[in-house]
Amino acid sequence: MVRAGLTTDRVVEAAADMADDVGFENVTLSAMARRFGVKDASLYSHVKNLKDLRERVALLAADEWAARIAAALAGRAGKDALIAFAGAYRTFAVDHPGRYAATFMQLDPAVLAGSTAHRRILELTSSLLLAYGLAEPDLTDAVRLLRSTFHGYASLEAIGAFGHPRDIEASWERALHALHFTLENWASSDPSRAARG
Repeated sequence: MVRAGLTTDRVVEAAADMADDVGFENVTLSAMARRFGVKDASLYSHVKNLKDLRERVALLAADEWAARIAAALAGRAGKDALIAFAGAYRTFAVDHPGRYAATFMQLDPAVLAGSTAHRRILELTSSLLLAYGLAEPDLTDAVRLLRSTFHGYASLEAIGAFGHPRDIEASWERALHALHFTLENWASSDPSRAARG
């Protein structure tokens, strides 16, 4: 085990890797100290406490996730952008379950306000949906629909919950096609508008 050369970045990266291996909830300072072959107290030169460590993992995960989504969206629009966004979301969630779980951590408002990665994810999501001509409150409703669909699919896939012999990729493609259709026809499918009309 490596004892020398600890830095905050190394500790946080190792904690993110541990989260992927054993679950974000199992990342502790004691576990990290064992991984590096040091005493728990040695880590306090790099992180304040467990909350600080987990917040740093959450910020790292958000940064990596935002970069993946941005790269996937580059040069794409419409349905192609939706498919690319969804693919980046899903692969990150499945490939990095601990990091993905970290992105759901409730961060202190000051920490969240300073996170360019969280802002970037929101901006990328909004840009995707603005291309469908959505504005508030439809924008928020659509964000919730996409997030619920992507999160639900990736979470079920990660635990092997799709037991039916139907190909998982085929179902994923159908789900994205349905989402695209829904987004394109969002205004005409609003029951409150139909009632007012």
